[in-house]
Amino acid sequence: MTKAVLIGPPGSGKTTLGRLLAERLGVAFRDTDADVEAVAGKPVSDIFVEDGEARFRELELRAVRTALAEHDGVLSLGGGAVLNEETQALLAGHPVVYLQVGLAAAVQRVGLASARPLLVLNPRSQLKKLMEQRRPIYERLAVLTVVTDDRPPAELADEIVKELTA
Repeated sequence: MTKAVLIGPPGSGKTTLGRLLAERLGVAFRDTDADVEAVAGKPVSDIFVEDGEARFRELELRAVRTALAEHDGVLSLGGGAVLNEETQALLAGHPVVYLQVGLAAAVQRVGLASARPLLVLNPRSQLKKLMEQRRPIYERLAVLTVVTDDRPPAELADEIVKELTA
């Protein structure tokens, strides 16, 4: 079983914090977006453009299913992975940590000229809409919610370790 599954919108710190958390716990870090890219042989942004969002979501579900079954470290899910009902069911019983971030901090971290496929047109507005749509799902799935705005990753990692091992 995974030690922690990190969920949250783009810019919440899933990759940065995931690596730190894995280091603190002495386990491996795995990112399902990286798994999807390895299978597809191209970046997520290219999958969206060339193959469409439906194909990406199909690859993403497969990556999440596989990672939850075989990875016993820290796992980071793509921001939209939780939209899939099967993924939601698969997360039951896992230590899911929702990395909550405000719009201003997310925009600053993601940048408005990024290659994130769902943020192409009017990135700030798209990110706000995406965060609002997904927030209830993130909150429902999480066993622990951590606000990441204006906090150093090392401090956040220590807090998560403390909470998950308490």
